[in-house]
Amino acid sequence: MAGRHVGSVEPDHEHVVLVDESGAVIGTALKAEVHTTDTPLHLAFSCYVVDSDGRVLLTQRAPAKRTWPGVWTNACCGHPGLDEDLVGAVLRRLRHELGIRGDVEVSPLLPDFRYRAVMDNGIVENEICPVFLARVPAGITVTPDPSEVANHRWVTPDEFRALIAAGDVPVSPWAALQMERLAGDDSWAAAAS
Repeated sequence: MAGRHVGSVEPDHEHVVLVDESGAVIGTALKAEVHTTDTPLHLAFSCYVVDSDGRVLLTQRAPAKRTWPGVWTNACCGHPGLDEDLVGAVLRRLRHELGIRGDVEVSPLLPDFRYRAVMDNGIVENEICPVFLARVPAGITVTPDPSEVANHRWVTPDEFRALIAAGDVPVSPWAALQMERLAGDDSWAAAAS
């Protein structure tokens, strides 16, 4: 397992790309220092993984995560490097967080998504956060990094919406907003023919 993450950036040294209201890059900051009660606007991404049976991969964030620990959410999220292609960043996080590699087709799902959310302790997420869809074969091996992911499961989009609506388990605010935007159109998660 240790070899799986060779070459990944240590979280304490990872930078995020700071942007202005129009999305133009204005600098970088250490990720470890940026998520506070006054988080500056920065670039991120979310990714939904859908298999060829039309199932969506949900993950539960690890308890040690700084923001929204223990909540259920989409497959993975992350921050691109300063000159990193977004699709490349998505593929990097899929490998790092979930051990997903090989036959992965990545495409934009909600390219203009943006959100701001505040945790109970005052920590803020403030992101321009394009959302991507990664299509994978049914039965693909998922081997989560336990420092990132506590648990995972495959569900249908309707099951995910029901989970959000029931309120029985905590769900990330970004995933709830994203699923609201995708309401009524499950073509993105339709099984590959």
